[in-house]
Amino acid sequence: MPPAKKIQRGDIIRITYEIVRKEGMGDINARRVAKELACSTQPIYHNFDTMEDLKNEVIQEIYRTYVSYMTKGAEEVRSYLGMGMAYIRFARDYPNFFKTLFMTESGMSPVDFIQNDDMANHVIREGQLFSGLTREQQKAFHLKVWVFTHGIAALTATNTVTFTDHEIENLLTSATKEMLIGFKHIHKQEDE
Repeated sequence: MPPAKKIQRGDIIRITYEIVRKEGMGDINARRVAKELACSTQPIYHNFDTMEDLKNEVIQEIYRTYVSYMTKGAEEVRSYLGMGMAYIRFARDYPNFFKTLFMTESGMSPVDFIQNDDMANHVIREGQLFSGLTREQQKAFHLKVWVFTHGIAALTATNTVTFTDHEIENLLTSATKEMLIGFKHIHKQEDE
């Protein structure tokens, strides 16, 4: 009898990542993963104490994919816009990953939610360069920009509507400029 195929931890993560990419996180269980690996559930539980441990590893892989998009967006000439575009492109290219990271119950406040992301400090810094606001002002302003950007991303991830990159760029550019004018006007009045 040939030796049993050794299923590695990385293989399990990779297969689960692909299942989530195609189908979403909702139906991930040991049997589903084992079926894709053509093995029993034993190798899964040999490598992971629980399915939650496996899901958490996969979420970390998904997050790395997201960070690669955001990093590429940050390298654009207008990096604040580039990161907004990257967020929406991630939603378009990986809708199930986007839903896993950004459309599941978190129990966080909006401020905590956007600042929970490791990219947040970079986004805030780049936003300051765009807006000329203080760090605290930029954090408050960015919350508004993020809600708008997230709305476009959610519409894209759910195929509710289809936008071209040009349409998205125009929406983000004009809305952000308009919000910034209003934000500065309100804060100028408060300072008087």
